Amino acid sequence: MIEEAMAQARTDHASVVALTRELVRIPSRGGIDDYGPVLEAMATWLKETGLEPGVLDDGAGAPVALVCEIHGHRPGKRVVLDACLDTAGFGDVEAWIRPPLSGEIGGGWLHGRGAADSKSGAAVFAHIAATLNRTRDFAGRLVLLFDVDEHTGGFGGARAYFGRTDNADVAGVMIGYPGIDHLVVGGRGVWRARVRVRAMAAHSGGSAVAPSAIVKAAQLVEGLHAIDIDAPPADGFPKPPRITVTGIEGGDSWSVVPDVCTVNVDVRTTPSADAAWAEKTVAAAVADVDRAWPTTPPSSMEPVLSWPAFALEPTHPLAGALLGGAAGAGLRVEPKVAGPSNIGNYLAGLGIAATAGFGADYVGLHGVDERVRVESLVPVQAAYHAAVLDLLTG
Repeated sequence: MIEEAMAQARTDHASVVALTRELVRIPSRGGIDDYGPVLEAMATWLKETGLEPGVLDDGAGAPVALVCEIHGHRPGKRVVLDACLDTAGFGDVEAWIRPPLSGEIGGGWLHGRGAADSKSGAAVFAHIAATLNRTRDFAGRLVLLFDVDEHTGGFGGARAYFGRTDNADVAGVMIGYPGIDHLVVGGRGVWRARVRVRAMAAHSGGSAVAPSAIVKAAQLVEGLHAIDIDAPPADGFPKPPRITVTGIEGGDSWSVVPDVCTVNVDVRTTPSADAAWAEKTVAAAVADVDRAWPTTPPSSMEPVLSWPAFALEPTHPLAGALLGGAAGAGLRVEPKVAGPSNIGNYLAGLGIAATAGFGADYVGLHGVDERVRVESLVPVQAAYHAAVLDLLTG
């Protein structure tokens, strides 16, 4: 199986590189650019190979993903190959050695925003699907899901697809984030809340000193920062929880003591230090500050996001298939649980197994001079190809 997959990857290599370069040259920054051109480019390529892609919208008409299903000749499970076609922003364009949309190849590297995250992954997945579509000699369904609402944090493509289907037959989702040394089989969860700290509005030049919401909020920030977090010994999760203040906003005039200051709190969770623990912990810190400011109105807390932590066992069929494919392709890949959250956390909340990060060798992810090592695309494609066949014919 792996020998055929490697041979096919070598045959496809020039085409994979060409498609990646085409996609990189189309700006598709999350929340900034029009996604129509990059979706059309990928859809055109898929149609030219005999596939039938369709666009998913967010329910209000805005495109959030391209989806394409291939049905095997026999009934079976569904495997989803997921990669994003939107990208991070460019940052300081002047700091790039090559322009962010160059798609240039130099020194064995393909340069440009999205080359790593994750237009090369989308190109690899498209070629695997095109190959399997020629014979359809497998059981079940292979699905391509190319999200254009990933870098916004909305994951609109995944939500639109999995939120509109019965997911009982999903054997797993393999997400094509880059990184050739590790297979991400888990990630800390995330719980986020917006805390509105309240005090008393007044003129900053008045004769009496009014309690400022900003000063009160600063005390909350200090309190959150001082929380001593240790994952419970029984947790067994390889990453500890973490509480971070990621935003503060208050005041709109030089002459007014603000009565509201908003604090954004991001908590990375584990199976035992979960969303309930995060909400209780942050609420306790907020209550402590309110007690210390008895003459001010109480603060309020608005949870805005919650995804569970997840971790697949390396022996899980999904992880095992991809680790086995990577080993067969000559790669030494170790499973790991990541600190950041990813689409896998959202899928875990739906009871869907996912891997989130084995792909091209890269440099500059979300930074300047993002690029992928061109030759790494061959074994990566072979590994995924073999893994898909393992899952759909095993």
